[in-house]
Amino acid sequence: MIYQVYIRSFADSTGDGTGDINGIRSRLAYLRDLGVDGLWVNPWYRSPLHDGGYDVADYRDIHPSFGTLDDAKGLICEAHEHGLRVIVDLVPNHTSDEHAWFVDARNAPPDDPARNRYHILTGKGPSGAAPPNNWSSVFGGSAWERLSDGQWYLHLFDHTQPDLNWSNREVQDEFQDILRFWLDLGADGFRVDVAHGLGKDMSYPDERDKSAEILVSTGIHDHPFWDRDETHTYIRQWRAVLDSYPHDPMMVAEAWVEPDRTPLYVRPDEYHQSFAFDFLGSPWQLDELRKRTARALASAGSVGALPSWTLSNHDVVRHTTRYGLPPGVDPRTWLLDGPHDALDPDLGLRRARAAVLLMLALPGSVYLYQGEELGLPEVWDLSTDVLDDPVWVNSGHAVKGRDGCRVPLPWSRSGPSLGFGDGPPWLPQPASFAGRSVEVQAGNPDSTLELYRSALALRRRLVPTTDEIGWMDIPGILGFRRSDGFSCWVNLSDDAIRLPAGSDVLLRSDPGSGRPALLSPDTAVWFS
Repeated sequence: MIYQVYIRSFADSTGDGTGDINGIRSRLAYLRDLGVDGLWVNPWYRSPLHDGGYDVADYRDIHPSFGTLDDAKGLICEAHEHGLRVIVDLVPNHTSDEHAWFVDARNAPPDDPARNRYHILTGKGPSGAAPPNNWSSVFGGSAWERLSDGQWYLHLFDHTQPDLNWSNREVQDEFQDILRFWLDLGADGFRVDVAHGLGKDMSYPDERDKSAEILVSTGIHDHPFWDRDETHTYIRQWRAVLDSYPHDPMMVAEAWVEPDRTPLYVRPDEYHQSFAFDFLGSPWQLDELRKRTARALASAGSVGALPSWTLSNHDVVRHTTRYGLPPGVDPRTWLLDGPHDALDPDLGLRRARAAVLLMLALPGSVYLYQGEELGLPEVWDLSTDVLDDPVWVNSGHAVKGRDGCRVPLPWSRSGPSLGFGDGPPWLPQPASFAGRSVEVQAGNPDSTLELYRSALALRRRLVPTTDEIGWMDIPGILGFRRSDGFSCWVNLSDDAIRLPAGSDVLLRSDPGSGRPALLSPDTAVWFS
């Protein structure tokens, strides 16, 4: 069980409004007591922060706002003392345009070896004035930006994030060395950003189908820049590096690919884990949720692996809000277009509490996104003048972006940033966050925080002897049973459903229910 720390928004130790490494260190006991096994920290590298740190200028140093390299070493050491592992976020698809390599490339003449570390080409048409092809940035607009000498460089994300040329052996060697740098400092593994995007078709053909939308699998065979077979060559190089270390480090892929392609990323000599994004994107509907869950289990199982489940992260609308929207509503466009009165926040929270019991009952690993244990919703009504995500600008203000799931955490019921720090936070917190703070929820047996604590503790105690589950065919119920008698039911119907006679209820998502023999709609239960 890994807890994702979005470092800018977790805890601020300096009062400058930005979360930092020492803020994380001050809350390690909280994570230990929550019951997780480790933490994944979003990028903390030196960066101009045009994309929240995913534009890396130096992979071997820490951004001054987040602390120092010694602070990072201290965090890793102290986390280990608490029994927690630390996973570092690796960003290999692109660098910042302020990275030393790109500065060299920008200043080098055409055909200089410094330019071959990136995808830098001559354009089409008279004087090369048109981009080399029609590829689009997932943040909006063209994926090509022109240099002052007339050539163009590829950026599948923001124009400040030039894509690296992974066919270049120097690039491959550099990232193996970056892995060793962090492993030598004691890091326990890596979450790999855009894991499916490294390989590019070096003939640079036009896209046949324009499908560069962010966080969506293309589903297109032989796509020119997503999920290409050559990507797996680089993954195997990394796995060999990790396998050479005695402390058993791991890596997990952020690979937005079709479910039938996921097994390719978790073969024995590649990633240890890959997120089950198909499960994350499932609507709250019985047939669809069961189909996607079973498909993830079968897909990973085909290569002897297990899924890595998650419900939210720093790139998607928080599931507490997604589950409160009517069927068919796209949460990303709803942020801006509404109708905002279509949201039922109570329904969303009820379903979110049920969903985490479902997720924690399944075989495999689990990743929690900071704040979900508090039941935090998406802050959809952030004023556009505070938005930081480049998606907002690059889309021509057509897509609001990802800031609403990145608002700093509320630790206490009062204060200038509700315990996040001593001053105003970098993104404003809604007044409702005070009532969802750690201080308010801790010790309240009906709170979402205590539900998570109880579920994580019970999950640890109920370690299964087998990863096999048996699906149960009960109308309105998504249910399964293990051979040891443990069962999980989720009621996705409109009516209360009676539990089997003699059930020994271990945990339920509606602890305040006055009907212990019944499972209410949109709730879940563990029993034996």
